[in-house]
Amino acid sequence: MADVVPFRKPKPSARHKGNTLCRRGFHKWEPVDNPFDVKQGRLVTRYRCRRCGAVKTGAA
Repeated sequence: MADVVPFRKPKPSARHKGNTLCRRGFHKWEPVDNPFDVKQGRLVTRYRCRRCGAVKTGAA
């Protein structure tokens, strides 16, 4: 059997699912694979939002 391909255009709610939380400041942060950077003489951890891809840095 072949896989069924959806031909219907996705609804706007399905396309932006979970994006509303990020726009209101509720990101889902997780550390990046290469989390440690030496910046300004201290150890810094980089985080990336799982939903929208935004990046932030935090002191370790």
